[in-house]
Amino acid sequence: MRKFGLVAILMCMAMLCFTTGCSDKKTEGADSTARDSMLADTTDTTKIDSVVEAAPMPKAADKLFADFFFDFISKKKVQMARVQFPLKATNGGKVRMIERGAWRMERFYQNQEYYTQIFDSEKQMESVAKTKADTVIVEKIHLKQGVVEQYVFNHPDGKWMLTELRTVGLGQSQNASFLAFLQKFFSDKSFQMANVKNPLAYYGPDPNGEEEDRYVKTKIPASSWSEYVPEVPGDQIYNILYGQKYMEDNEKIFLFKGIANGLETQLRFQKLGGKWKLVKLHL
Repeated sequence: MRKFGLVAILMCMAMLCFTTGCSDKKTEGADSTARDSMLADTTDTTKIDSVVEAAPMPKAADKLFADFFFDFISKKKVQMARVQFPLKATNGGKVRMIERGAWRMERFYQNQEYYTQIFDSEKQMESVAKTKADTVIVEKIHLKQGVVEQYVFNHPDGKWMLTELRTVGLGQSQNASFLAFLQKFFSDKSFQMANVKNPLAYYGPDPNGEEEDRYVKTKIPASSWSEYVPEVPGDQIYNILYGQKYMEDNEKIFLFKGIANGLETQLRFQKLGGKWKLVKLHL
């Protein structure tokens, strides 16, 4: 499994946020450079956290959801200001209102090295990257419990706000059959190996190290697929809905995206004979 140092990740995340969020104005760019310098001299993760928490959210962050969301999950002050209290929470048809005093900081995937997304196709993946949505839903998917927490963000008056929380069963999600498959695929080794095509199609850096700095198309043993992903999820995965609509189709792309470096690993699944199978690994 590919691993990245925690300290390096936090530093890169902070620097990425500052530089992308502050690129519109020269004065803000100068502030960003100063903050990056502070982080470069910091080796203690607690100090890094405090630097990130203290840094103001760039004005440009509200333009792109990804920029806003970094600040939302890393800064308590920002999160408390951007939750619409009392927050409507729906679970199984029951509605409750969460008051400010009952809210606990939600860090989502901040402490991971990656986050995950699900797509129907490459075309959908490319179109989502260009979409400027006014509503974004971040799904926290609990595979073992069989539930999906949907955090609904809206963009009223040019500011992203968390406006609603919904809890639904896997069967109520747009990717119902695929999530039911992943629930077993990630937890049952024998089921997993029975549903990986052997040999497995592979596209990425030469797994044999013979073609340096070149991506190659080849095949690898089914048993080695997990060596090429950041980690095999146990229970919790994520998905981000930028308005894309899913179909009960015969293809799914499960994407790992590195938080610090943006590296992508794609697991490509197809439904063959009515059953999902991992058919390609694309790095």
